[in-house]
Amino acid sequence: MRKLAERERRAQATVDRILVRPEYRGRVEELMRGRWHEPVIVLRLDENVALGFDVPGRRLDGTVKGRRLVRRLFWNIARGVGGAAVNVFSLFNGGGVGNPFRREIRVTGPANAMALELLDELRSARGPWLVCSPSHLAVVDTGSTYVDPADAPPPRILWQAANPQGARISFRKRTITWPDGSTFTFPLHGDAEVRHLRNHHVPGCHPLARPSRREVSSRLSPRPGRPATGA
Repeated sequence: MRKLAERERRAQATVDRILVRPEYRGRVEELMRGRWHEPVIVLRLDENVALGFDVPGRRLDGTVKGRRLVRRLFWNIARGVGGAAVNVFSLFNGGGVGNPFRREIRVTGPANAMALELLDELRSARGPWLVCSPSHLAVVDTGSTYVDPADAPPPRILWQAANPQGARISFRKRTITWPDGSTFTFPLHGDAEVRHLRNHHVPGCHPLARPSRREVSSRLSPRPGRPATGA
């Protein structure tokens, strides 16, 4: 069993390296360090996770209620009468085409929530990265990360915020919270990003995050193989 688990871990690591080439992370790090002049941590978000919204005025899939509904309805009816009933139910509840129950609620807040500024930009991203420094947050799009980096366009900043805007990040809960109470639970792109977060956490990132006692303790305690601060 242990050997099988190890083979699966290595196979997954190979897949992660193919889907998320390290050159892309380096490009985003270079871009945002140069812009902010601070250390940064860069995490690949999973654009394939179907984000669910619980925000007044938005459907479950995040689209604005009342817009393009008729066009979407007739398009899905045209695709086949057999699946029309499911698709109509899904459309009116914002679940998208197919399975109306597949979206997990990851975005919450009041009407016109502050979180929507980020989420509306994130919808178009093909290779989204979350970037955090001691005084900034950003989301950057590199495009698809499994193509040759030599053929990729330059990274593009989709959204960024500094201290006055008050967006707080919790790496432990994987949430970003805004002053109006709106939240975004961000999905990481597989176990490789979870390990990267554990191994490359930037102290003080984000200063408004208010880390838990456990997080503070982990920062003060040296990781195995690393000298203690000030040693």
